[in-house]
Amino acid sequence: MSDKIKVGIIGCGGIANGKHLPALSHQKSRVDIIAFCDLILERAEKAAKEYGTPDAKVYTDYKELLKDERIDVVHVLTPNVAHCELTVAALEAGKHVMCEKPMAATPADAKKMLDAQKKSGKLLTIGYQNRYRQDSQVLKKMCEAGDLGDIYYARAQAIRRRGVPTWGVFPNKALQGGGPLIDIGTHSLDLTLWMMNNYEPKSVMGASFEKLGRLLKPGEQGNGFSTWDNEDYQVEDSAFGFVTMKNGAVITIDASWALNTLDQGEAITMLCGTKAGADMKDGLRINHIVYDKQTVTKPETATPQGVAFFEGAEVMSAEDFECNTWLDAVQGKGELIVKPEQAFVVTQILDAIYESARTGKAVYFD
Repeated sequence: MSDKIKVGIIGCGGIANGKHLPALSHQKSRVDIIAFCDLILERAEKAAKEYGTPDAKVYTDYKELLKDERIDVVHVLTPNVAHCELTVAALEAGKHVMCEKPMAATPADAKKMLDAQKKSGKLLTIGYQNRYRQDSQVLKKMCEAGDLGDIYYARAQAIRRRGVPTWGVFPNKALQGGGPLIDIGTHSLDLTLWMMNNYEPKSVMGASFEKLGRLLKPGEQGNGFSTWDNEDYQVEDSAFGFVTMKNGAVITIDASWALNTLDQGEAITMLCGTKAGADMKDGLRINHIVYDKQTVTKPETATPQGVAFFEGAEVMSAEDFECNTWLDAVQGKGELIVKPEQAFVVTQILDAIYESARTGKAVYFD
C-alpha cells in the first residue's frame, strides 16, 4: 500500500454524504478518495467534485471502479440488499471493505460476505457507528471490567413516535429487506450484544405490525420528517423480538418508525446485571446499591471538550472515531472494533424476528 490510502466509494447518497465522506475528508493526511460510483451519475459527480482528488474517476458501474488497482479500500454505501454483491466483489478484487449497516438483508448473504472476507484475507467491517459514542465507550469499559456483573436481561430500543424516513428507498422492501427493525433496530441490537459480549442466540420469537404506515394518510401522520406516501409503504412500521441466549440471558428488541408512545429512544440499550444496571435513557445512567441505598450514577460523557479514550488521541465525533479506527486497522496500526462475525449474528437475529413474525413460531438456532 502507498503512503496514502486510496479509497473508492460505491453509493453516493445520504449515508455517504452525511457520514462517510465528511469523516474521510477529515483524514486528508492519509486518505485520497479517487473513485466514486452511483447509479445516478450526477450524484457521483457531485460527490467527486466535493470530496475527491482532482483526477477522481466517476462511474455508474461498480465493476469498472473495482478494476482500478490503485484502490486499497472500498466503502459500500448502498441499500441493504446490494451489500452482499458489492462487498463480495470488492473483497475478491483485493480491496478492504467498510460496508454500511446492516451487514446484509439475509443471513445467507451475510455468510457469503464472511466467506469472501476469509478467502481474501482483506479486512471487512460494518458501519455500526454507535459503538464509538462516548457513552457507549464508557459503558463498554464498565461491562468489560465486570462492574455490572453477569448481564442476564437487556433491552435494545429503537423507538420513534413519528420518524418515518421519507428520503431514499427506506419504505421499499425489495431494496431494504425490511423497515425500522433492519434500519434502526439493528443499531440497538448491535450495541446490546456488544455490551454483553454474547453472540450465541438460542431462540427468537418476534412480531411485526403494518398498521400506521399504510393507514395514516397525509394530514394524519404528524411525521417528524416530511409526509410519507402511505400507498407506497411496503414495510413494517414496528417490530418486536424476544431473544433467549444459550447462557440463559434474555434480550427484548423494540423497533419502530411510528408508534403511539411517549417512551422514545433510539440506538440505546438497557442492561441488567447481578451487580448493577445501566441505561441510556437520560444520558448514561448506572443504577446500583451503595451502602444499602439505591443509587444512580451518571458518568459525564457529554461535555463539549469530550473525552479521549486512548492515549494520545484527539477527541472526535463517533463518525470520526469510527473512520479513524477503520483506517488504523487498514494500515496495521490497530484492531477492528466492529468485527464481521459479530455483525453476522445481528443479521441472524433480525432475520429470525421477521421469520417468527411471519410464521407465528419460534426460530431456533443450532
